Amino acid sequence: MKVALQFIAMGLVWGASFLFMKVALDGVSFGQVVWARLVFGAITLGIIAVIVRARLPREPIVWLHFVVVAITYCVIPYLLFAWAEQYVSSSLASIYNAVTPITTAILVTAAFRVEKLNRDQVLGVLVGIVGVVVVIGPWQVAALTGSVWGQLACLGAVTCYGFSFGYIRKFISHRAMPATTIAVMNIGVAALIMVVLTPVLALGPVTFSWPVLLSLLALGALGTGVVYIWNMNVLRAWGPTATSGVTYVTPVVGVALGILILHETLSWNEPVGAVVVLAGILLTQQRVRIFTRRQAELAPTASV
Repeated sequence: MKVALQFIAMGLVWGASFLFMKVALDGVSFGQVVWARLVFGAITLGIIAVIVRARLPREPIVWLHFVVVAITYCVIPYLLFAWAEQYVSSSLASIYNAVTPITTAILVTAAFRVEKLNRDQVLGVLVGIVGVVVVIGPWQVAALTGSVWGQLACLGAVTCYGFSFGYIRKFISHRAMPATTIAVMNIGVAALIMVVLTPVLALGPVTFSWPVLLSLLALGALGTGVVYIWNMNVLRAWGPTATSGVTYVTPVVGVALGILILHETLSWNEPVGAVVVLAGILLTQQRVRIFTRRQAELAPTASV
């Protein structure tokens, strides 16, 4: 029950993160959004780590693994999503985030081989890809406009997430480290990378307002701080494919907040594509079964 509650809370906070990014972009650049998100998140996790007396790993290879995770799970996808929201709505970005289970299923199977896909899951991946095509709406695209590049950036971000889920499962999650230590290492290393990249990505004019400041604090302390401890707990308990299913909740929250607070609108193909993606996720995570159920029904007959 505790893990399930953390899973739901994770979806709510991360769903709101797309709203926080959109509001923050009114006062700072996309690089500054990511810089503040990671630094505030690292500070929050650092305080928690001191309170619970979490210990950092000593093995150099573990630190190297966390550098890879920090880059592919935080730095690159955060930058891609923040950049994308300059050109696409927060609602659409949250819909694309829902593709994460599809990219995760592909990469944990093809790249890391920590899970195997049955025929239902393969069908789910194909259905999910069709859903992505519907969301993009290629029949509406006359040229590679900013909106299309923004959508491609979102797809790049969720591909990074899929890679990271598989990498964590193969090289980190089996190690005897508490969730707090894993979260501190992940976000802390990513924050250090962003600090090093400050001259390249985070320098520029800043227009602070209360909405911008509060959005950055919420995005960092909650969306990149406390939630990452919950995420690691769920990942270790349920595995990468099931954990990536948090994106069932995330798009609902993201779209609702985008429409209610930012007054965003969606084209018909975007929610329709989201439903198709959801169908693919249900198959990929075996919430719905077609082939495996049929095989189970035929098995007794075949054995007679």
